[in-house]
Amino acid sequence: WAWIGGLLDVVLPALHHGVPVVARRFEKFTGEDAFQLIQDFRIRNAFLPPTALKMMRQVEDPEKRWSLGLRSVASGGETLGAELIDWGRRTFGLTINEFYGQTECNMIVSSCSQVMEARPGIMGRPVPGHHVSIVSDAGDELPVDTLGNIAVKRPDPVMFLGYWNNPEATEKKFAGDWLLTGDTGMKDEDGWIRFVGRDDDVITSSGYRIGPGEIEDCLIKHPAVAMAGVVGKPDPQRTEIVKAFIVLKAGAAPSDDLAKEIADFVKTRLAAHEYPREIEFVDALPLTTTGKVIRRELRARAEQEG
Repeated sequence: WAWIGGLLDVVLPALHHGVPVVARRFEKFTGEDAFQLIQDFRIRNAFLPPTALKMMRQVEDPEKRWSLGLRSVASGGETLGAELIDWGRRTFGLTINEFYGQTECNMIVSSCSQVMEARPGIMGRPVPGHHVSIVSDAGDELPVDTLGNIAVKRPDPVMFLGYWNNPEATEKKFAGDWLLTGDTGMKDEDGWIRFVGRDDDVITSSGYRIGPGEIEDCLIKHPAVAMAGVVGKPDPQRTEIVKAFIVLKAGAAPSDDLAKEIADFVKTRLAAHEYPREIEFVDALPLTTTGKVIRRELRARAEQEG
């Protein structure tokens, strides 16, 4: 329960309301084991990080192999793309809801398929009772459809009081009355917020600021790709180029031809500046204990290549 989402959004509320919680420490997480657990314990509601969902997506025909009776599936920590949303509807018969927050200010943006239609690539709208907006580094609210810092205005009932014995770090977390999450995003005129990426994950290439999430979502639509991690690699001409680290599905073999095919696949579906100019096939991606891709390790690896 090291993740704030598991602790404050699942375990403690469930204890308060007397709702049973099923937990299991897998020796190694696999999609098959996850489906089996959901069936065996007749789990109705699940909170699964996107990486777990991507691993479960690699299992063939789960709806035919297991009897699933899920009522709701929630996810958070990384943005969900259209591919995972569509897969969830086919597999679970429901729309996966996205949540967003962090330890310092938890559960502040959400989607809810029962009251609003999901928009793939857009994580949701501010949860009632929270003032969430896009601001500049100085704490000024930005116009709609402008890239900036995802921020929450204080006071807020779920906002932290401060970092323990570290007032300097606490002060740096704020721009005026706005808590800066450290994530970048955009807000449309209806209040929907699109997560672009961690501030240090955003790729700057030929003047464009590119979020890795949309590219990763496009990559996993390719029939040979199981998982993908996208980072910026230093480049003297473009500042950075888009580099993709790819885990292939069983039965797919890495090759230069496949790398070109995957790059062209992205090029025809996203903007020309977003396709990966370099692709490296790997056996696995570095993950946190909560299933997020550790992009800083991939960046360090790309930087060492020169």
